[in-house]
Amino acid sequence: MHIGFRKFDLGLLPVAAGTLGAGLLLFAFGEALAARLAWAVGALVVAGALIVAIVRSLRRKEAGVDVLALLAIGLALALGEFLAAAVLALMIESGRAIENYAQARSEREMSALLSRAPQSANRFEDGEWRAVSLDVVSPGDRLLVRHGEVVPVDGALLGQATLDESALTGESLPRQRLPGETVRSSVLNAGTPFEMVAATTAADSTFAGIARLVRTARAERPPAARLADRYALWLVPVTLLVAGLAWLASGELARALAVLVVATPCPLILAVPVAIVSGVSRCAGRGVLVKGGGALERLSQASILFFDKTGTLTGGRARLAAIESAPGWPAPDVLRVAASLSQASGHVVAEAITTAARERGLALDLPSGVTETAGAGIAGRVGEHVVAVGSPAFAGGGDAGPPWCQAMLQRAAFEGASVSLVTVDGVLVGALQFVDLIRMDTPRALRLLRKAGIRRLAMLTGDRLDVAETVGAMLGVTEVHANLTPSQKLAAIEAARHDGTVLMVGDGVNDAPALAAADVGVAMGARGAAASSEAADVVLLVDRLDRLVDAVRIARRSRRLAVQSAMAGMGLSFVAMAVAAFGYLPPLAGAMLQEVIDVLVIANALRALRADPSVPAERLSTADAERLNQEHAALAPLMEQIRSLADRLPAMPGHAAGTELRRLCASLSGTLLPHEQHDDAQLYPQLALLVGGEDPLAAMSAMHREIFRVIRLLQRMADDSPPDGPDAGRVREYQRLLYGLEAVLRLHCAQEDELFHALREDAPTE
Repeated sequence: MHIGFRKFDLGLLPVAAGTLGAGLLLFAFGEALAARLAWAVGALVVAGALIVAIVRSLRRKEAGVDVLALLAIGLALALGEFLAAAVLALMIESGRAIENYAQARSEREMSALLSRAPQSANRFEDGEWRAVSLDVVSPGDRLLVRHGEVVPVDGALLGQATLDESALTGESLPRQRLPGETVRSSVLNAGTPFEMVAATTAADSTFAGIARLVRTARAERPPAARLADRYALWLVPVTLLVAGLAWLASGELARALAVLVVATPCPLILAVPVAIVSGVSRCAGRGVLVKGGGALERLSQASILFFDKTGTLTGGRARLAAIESAPGWPAPDVLRVAASLSQASGHVVAEAITTAARERGLALDLPSGVTETAGAGIAGRVGEHVVAVGSPAFAGGGDAGPPWCQAMLQRAAFEGASVSLVTVDGVLVGALQFVDLIRMDTPRALRLLRKAGIRRLAMLTGDRLDVAETVGAMLGVTEVHANLTPSQKLAAIEAARHDGTVLMVGDGVNDAPALAAADVGVAMGARGAAASSEAADVVLLVDRLDRLVDAVRIARRSRRLAVQSAMAGMGLSFVAMAVAAFGYLPPLAGAMLQEVIDVLVIANALRALRADPSVPAERLSTADAERLNQEHAALAPLMEQIRSLADRLPAMPGHAAGTELRRLCASLSGTLLPHEQHDDAQLYPQLALLVGGEDPLAAMSAMHREIFRVIRLLQRMADDSPPDGPDAGRVREYQRLLYGLEAVLRLHCAQEDELFHALREDAPTE
């Protein structure tokens, strides 16, 4: 978004420039008296505005250096230096205009976040679509979003959609979203119209939360600005002292005027806030909302990182892992009923249920009469039946349940997984088991944070110790604190603040006290009224931990540029004051020199808006990375078939075992083998150019060769299988090969997924 001259306040710059120009024309035509009058009028108008600004600053109990500018103009007029006074007025107003431009330019990403304000919604009522106010939209409503319209509230997609999420995530290309995926308010429909089911009200939507956060960010005065105020307290008397000494030593009042002209500390007053606000805005462009310059400055100094486990290190987005159903209820029917109801909820478990149903191609019904109990479950009508999905206490009524249900609950307890029960008309019909996987970006994000200067990383979680230690071991985090209550998390944060600046990352309501207590609290996500987002100083609008790496880097670069601009600019100003005091810099030349210094330091501060030049330009496009990930997702059912056949082989009749094995080998040769061969021959050479180095993917290519070997060995053994099926020894060999192939495939796909993620154009660099 371009910031033109109509996008910011020019103030009195036209008056100052107009009177100066008019005076020069009059002087050129010999009208010296009229010229001086024009210059004096322009200077007096600006002086009047300075008086108003000084009075307002005093009322806010803020110091200011406008008094120096006022004294300079007044002294110039008193000495009859009307041209110098007019140039001074132009310098002051042009400086303010530059500041206004820089402020508007540096806030443009934050403004973009608010530019997508939803205005109304299209709701399905009485067999037709009606435009309604956002205030009347409720969870469960069926909504239509046309091309070019903004998504009004958070919800679940009923069909495929093409969304422009640039204002929220900073990604320029539209994203393809599949049925069942969650869509957030404030994103733009860049494709054909689509339908969705509302999961929140307008007040609890993502946009409502972002609007509150942006207002907070804009309202805060950063410490750098307060530092400038304190600087003014001693600058004014020192400047007056130097000007007075120059006057007494030389007897020339013009020297005192010259000192006043070049003494304005614009490099600190303007450049530092511009650099900090530019950093805040650049973070917003990367999907990280920083609540003001103070938070950015503290973020740049962070050395200790504490983080929650669920939703921070892990995705916080449950994935359906298993389905157990009651006799007479096929697993797909249990999932279909549960997903139909879950469309009306924004909970992560509800999203996992609807996503799993859409992936399996199940047709869902529209729910009605939906009620949700926070932290427990959801209930409503699906067709003619009353359905409930939730915790065992909510949906199961606290009963132990039948044996098949008890077995799943016990297995989930061992694995640290969660279970939701499904009832239809009060009868338990199924149980859904969920797992919470480690985020794809978490391992690399932690490595880059250590590289960025975070010297201590620790996990604070309310989860069980065995589960927390397992996650910590996978990520190389040795300091793990488990079974913590919110008050215990708070105590750990307060104790660590004695050792350095503390970052705390979390996403749950129970993290809010710790986020507020830390020097910088970082919340994952910006869902409407989430307590963690309200308590945090930084909100990751994009659900990716590696964006915190971007925020830390931007914060440190912005602070470095702010200090650099202030030191260089103030140094030049002090030199100019000395030169003016010794009579080598007349007032008019001093005003022009000060203007040049102002422009240079503000231009340098605005560099904080630009990307770090050390970042390589050649990256994997987001669309290509998504395509590669989807190809891996398409292989997931085949990997499940490998494991399932290996489990079932010993109990299968011999003839059936041979038939199943040959069918699986045909799938492996027809689907998996061509995919891996294409990757090795076509994809890896392209990725190697992005990674750099001499044959950087040699180890992963070796895994391809092992996959090729096992597939061919299985094919030969299946072709050589006797008509009555394999004997016990060969069954064990089949199992060994199948289990090994599945393990290698899952590890190989995980490594490739992490590589694709690291090479994405929107991922932080090493």
